[in-house]
Amino acid sequence: MKYKAICSDIDGTLLNSIRDLSPRLIEAVNRFPTHFPVILASSRMPEAMRHLVAGLGKHPQPLIAYNGGFVLSSIGEILEDVFIPLALVEKILRLTEKSEIHISLYQGENWYEEDDDYWSQREMRNTKVQCTWMKGLDVVDLWSKGDSGAHKVMCMGDSNELNWLFGELHFQHANELHLYRSSDTYLEIAPKAISKATGLQKILAHEYEFDMEAVIAFGDNYNDIDLLQSVGWGVAVDNAKPEVKAVAKEITLHHKEDGVAAVLEKLLLQV
Repeated sequence: MKYKAICSDIDGTLLNSIRDLSPRLIEAVNRFPTHFPVILASSRMPEAMRHLVAGLGKHPQPLIAYNGGFVLSSIGEILEDVFIPLALVEKILRLTEKSEIHISLYQGENWYEEDDDYWSQREMRNTKVQCTWMKGLDVVDLWSKGDSGAHKVMCMGDSNELNWLFGELHFQHANELHLYRSSDTYLEIAPKAISKATGLQKILAHEYEFDMEAVIAFGDNYNDIDLLQSVGWGVAVDNAKPEVKAVAKEITLHHKEDGVAAVLEKLLLQV
């Protein structure tokens, strides 16, 4: 087989309509050799990815979390650790104080929520992870003791308020922050210096004897563009953004129609 590893986005790509692994996908993955890497690359935190790796029967695997800001080897070594500076985290919190925007803060294995509301409950339900309840500025104070910051700031709420926040941050900090609109009601913020592609490069250099050309990758959103462009074969699901489809070498079925599994089944025929 030409390709020696799979790298896939999760939400909107790998998971089905009920945000789970389909039996068809699990069966396809399990037909690959035991040591064939299946590397998940997501804006999710590591704990929200591990149960999916286990569900695919591929545990343990390297993980590209927070869009490449926090990258772990298959034995849990930290290969990349890039933060949003603490001053910028605090600025985002201050900017949104008088809005209805819900802010979630992430660092490494920890996820902090200030309010027990629709948004926090939805994230716990979707990711199967329990957050830590703490006020945003108290989290900033906690992080200041270790001279660190956030791997991800997730903002959720009214699309007009998020449009305003996107504009403010893009105007003032476009050189420092990646701003991803994963939907009208979500704005995900990550450090500018990283991407899923840089995370995959770190993993391959550390753990494997092949390069990006030997990887087939799957994605659907703006934060997948670099990844699909950097690997040997980049595949967009049919529900992908037009910009993602434009850089892909193949467009597969919708994520709700097992688009990833369909491509993997074709690959298996080439063995």
